[in-house]
Order: sequence, then structure tokens, then C-alpha cells
Amino acid sequence: MRSGIPDRPASRSIMLLYQPVFFRAMHLTSKEERTLAGEEGPGRQNAMELLVAIGDIYGARRLIPITSAQVSGASFKTIGDAGIRFLEDFSKEAKATVRASVNPLGLDMKRWRSMGIERDFRAKQARIVSAYASMGLEPLYTCTPYLSGNRPRAGQHVAWAESSATVFANSVLGALTNREGGPSALSAAIIGKTAEYGLHLKENRHPKVRIDMEGIPPGLVPLAGYVVGRIAGNRIPYLPGLSLTQDEHKAFGAAMAATSAVSMYVHTERGRASRVDTSRVEECVSLPESELVECQESLAGDSSWDLVTIGCPHCSQAELRSMAKYLKDRKPRKDSDVWFCTSRAAYAACPDAVRVLNRFGKVLCDTCMVVSPIESMYKRTASDSGKAMVYLPTLGKQKATFRTTRQLLEAISR
Repeated sequence: MRSGIPDRPASRSIMLLYQPVFFRAMHLTSKEERTLAGEEGPGRQNAMELLVAIGDIYGARRLIPITSAQVSGASFKTIGDAGIRFLEDFSKEAKATVRASVNPLGLDMKRWRSMGIERDFRAKQARIVSAYASMGLEPLYTCTPYLSGNRPRAGQHVAWAESSATVFANSVLGALTNREGGPSALSAAIIGKTAEYGLHLKENRHPKVRIDMEGIPPGLVPLAGYVVGRIAGNRIPYLPGLSLTQDEHKAFGAAMAATSAVSMYVHTERGRASRVDTSRVEECVSLPESELVECQESLAGDSSWDLVTIGCPHCSQAELRSMAKYLKDRKPRKDSDVWFCTSRAAYAACPDAVRVLNRFGKVLCDTCMVVSPIESMYKRTASDSGKAMVYLPTLGKQKATFRTTRQLLEAISR
């Protein structure tokens, strides 16, 4: 057992974030001790220092191996100049040792001019891309890595930092991850391990509030997640009878993560036997359809917009093709700009759909409306995303309007 963490503040810019008195200490293997002592170089030492500090704060007993990481903090808008300096310093010595992918950037690296992005922003974004590349992270630049190849299996421990992706990993795929911060996910990618606490422990994955939904009106799955998150707060919800497609789970979990402090929900589909341990459920709540309709009305916003955005989380291949099928024989309106946000993988797999959608707006990779600098270009934005309804007014300084996907497609075409 260790008596404490090293005195040398090798990564002071991060370590200052973790300065409370430590009441417990993790057990480290002899190899982990050598990494912490700097015998494997300063890059791995800095990463280990951060993981150990977090583990001590949360009372973790040890570090555990992970199969992958998903690193946030990739947009210049969200991390700024200080974030660039941190990444560039870190990248001088550190390399990822497990599969690690990166969250969306603040722009599409190929189509940034058409977005109206300034050159200075693009130049600083390029430095972030270069830093992650030098550390060996995959340039997926998506909030849906599970649709682009970085898809863990049930029971695997991962270190993911994207809020919507952590919910999907825990709730749909059956993997185990906490909602990491960008630096901790990056450190986990470098070491190949993370601290064993929170949702990595089975005893912390039991639901504490049961929410019975009478039904979800068409197109309102994102708002169902939005409302469930508000009800759940910091408690894992149990949702009996929740039967959703993969894309609906994606939208539901993203909205729930944006309005709550939890990164997991437990669900059973209608007609299937339940094996959920509900012994720790402390409250049962009924969520009628009428409450979702009321939420929709509260987010109705303006009837005209500067920007229409679809793809938060990123559009899947199925969603791109479905929208293209609907729009194929229709004509575009030019009342507002339109962004369809997706991953590089989905873009490349759907050339015909992309061709159709580009007639109605811009199909963008690498980015989304939440982390791009839309505040310098737009004031009123409409979206079909429950997550966007949380972040557009705050990060984006937008007057946000919710519409279903079909309503938005109807609005941008005739």
C-alpha cells in the first residue's frame, strides 16, 4: 500500500483540480508504482498521477484494465487556449495504449469555410487535431463511437467521456463506464486502465427510481429522455416496458444525460420477462403522455429560424438514408440554413443519401451544433434533439426551438 501520491507536481495544471486531503489510498501494483515514479517517462507518469488522484478522491481500491476510451475536449470552443497548451504538453511524451477515439470538433475539417468558420478558429482547431493524432487517438470525431467501430461488448470496462455515449454504453451495450472528464479519459487511454469506482462496480448499477411511461408520442423520444432525466436527477431510473430502436435509444439517452447527473438507465422491453433487481427502488413515478406533450409545447420556441440542425447525437446511416428517402422527390426551401451532422464513417457509407441531403443543406462531419461556434453566426436554432435543447441556449447562446425530425424535414422542403 502507498502512503500518498508523489510530491513532484509533474502535471500541476491538472493536479491543482484535485487537491483535497486524501482519506484513503488505492493499492497499486509494482508496475503501476514504477509508472507513478516516472520510470516509464513523464507522459505516462502525468497520466498515472491523475488517475491515482481521482481514485483516491472516490475511494477506489485499485486500477482496472479497460478495452477502449472515448475522449472529450476536442472542440476549441469548449477547451480554449489553455486546453490546447495542455494537450500539446501532454502529447510530447504520451501515447494511447488502448483503442481511443475523439469527440466532435468545433468544425468540419473539410467544409469549415462553408460553415462560416473563421481562419483563426480553424488554425487552433488544427492544433488540437494534431495533438490527439500524435498521441495515437483515432480521428473518429463523433459522439457516437459505437456506430463507427469503437463499440465495446457487454461486461467490458471502458473509460468514456462523452455524456450521451456513456449512457448508451452502460444502458444499451452493457459495458461499464463512468462519465469521465476529458483529461481522465485521455489518461486512461494512455495507461490502459481507470480507477475502479462508481458504475464500474455492480453494486452501484441498481436502479433507484421506477418511471412508468404510458407511451411516447411519435417523434418525442428525445423529449421522453429529457423529462426522465429531470425526474431521475442523480438516481439510475428503471423504465419497464421501454421498447426503442438503437437510434431511439441514442436520442433518449443523450437527452437524459443532459438533464441529469446519471449515466445509465435500466429498461425492459414489453412482453419480456424482467430480471431487474428493483430492491433498491425508493420511488415510483408515472409519466403520462400528456407530460411529454406539455414539454413539447414549452420548447416550441419561434416559428422561424436562422438555422435548422439535425444530428445531436450524430445521425446514423439509417437516419441519413431515411431522411434522404423522404426528401428525394421534394424541393428545398431557403428560409434558413440547414446542418445535418454525422460521423465520417456514416458519411462515407451513404454517398447517395449525402447527395440528396446536400440539396437541402450541409451534411457535416466531425462537428455538431453544440460544440461549434454558432453564436457568431446565428441567433435562432431549431433542432430535433433533447440534448440540444439544454445546450443550445447555454453554450450556443441560441433561442432554441424543438421540432420532431419529420416537422423539420417538412419545414425545409416542399
